[in-house]
Amino acid sequence: MIQKKVNNKNYEKNIIVQFICFSFTEKTRKLSAILNSSSKKHHVNIGSYQLNSNVILAPMAGITDKPFRQLCCRLGAGMAVSEMLSSNPKVWKSGKSMLRMEHGDEAGIRSVQIAGSDPQEMAFAAKVNAENGAQIIDINMGCPAKKVNKKLAGSALLKAPEQVEQIVKSVVAAVEIPVTLKIRTGWCENTRNGIEIAKIAEANGIQALAVHGRTRNDFYKGNAEYDTIKSIKSAVSIPVIANGDITSGEKARQVLDYTNADAIMIGRAAQGRPWIFREINHFLKTGEHLAPPKVEEVRAILMAHVQELHKFYGDFMGARIARKHVSWYLQTHDQGKQFRSIFNALELPAEQLDALNIFFDNLT
Repeated sequence: MIQKKVNNKNYEKNIIVQFICFSFTEKTRKLSAILNSSSKKHHVNIGSYQLNSNVILAPMAGITDKPFRQLCCRLGAGMAVSEMLSSNPKVWKSGKSMLRMEHGDEAGIRSVQIAGSDPQEMAFAAKVNAENGAQIIDINMGCPAKKVNKKLAGSALLKAPEQVEQIVKSVVAAVEIPVTLKIRTGWCENTRNGIEIAKIAEANGIQALAVHGRTRNDFYKGNAEYDTIKSIKSAVSIPVIANGDITSGEKARQVLDYTNADAIMIGRAAQGRPWIFREINHFLKTGEHLAPPKVEEVRAILMAHVQELHKFYGDFMGARIARKHVSWYLQTHDQGKQFRSIFNALELPAEQLDALNIFFDNLT
């Protein structure tokens, strides 16, 4: 009987020790997974450039202008890709194109996206932008817009792998700086050829590949899928950047782990929320949520952004372009849209700034 009691006590002691060890091991495993994953994927090299974060601002027409790119980089984006520039020299003299083609005084890694279908024009556009200060050239083969696709540019090129190869070869040969490529998973559900395009890209000198997890026919509907991105990452050795529906730190971690991608790209989720980059960076490093910005910080960021837009575009265009950004920033603070309807009628920069100050004074 005495021996039996001793054995029972030893048994209970062993169970407790095993439980403690398991708990410690499980916590250690989770922490190790976070640290290992973060250290493995936090730094991404594109050619000779090392990004200080693997969270990148996606190129968005009419949105990722110089003021917005600079702001996102200050708030944690490892790189910010410009709005796409047409490769057609005939449109370069327009005011809009001229603003998009000056890259020399911009902080951070200057990645400039070009779009077109003619290999020689694309090569020339790459060369001109490199001479104007671009440090990376990004080729657009992901835009789903009809006006772009009808010119056999953007994602329409995914239907023509031979043309993809000619464009990539011409652009890579034209410049001494790294060239990257942005694609979708294919033209439609039945023609997902992202792996084929990725292999062509790698074989012809592309330094990194961004993949939006939708086909062209999906536009921005439904949910992005990451199976194709995962398969592409397994098929090539160049850095792969996953894009599509990444709106939080948890989603970023999930997509990175599932696809094994080297980086993620944030597009629409950054509109009116440029601090998303520091939030995701913090979560990827620590597994914890960063507190959202307080109203006073939102005010400071928004006011500075609007002033930069006025300065960059001039009074007339700056005031108009500011409207959409203000609308995105204030979605949670002006749910009835009463202020935004007033703001959108204001024509002068000074009127806009005064109105924003009054709005935030009332909030605080």
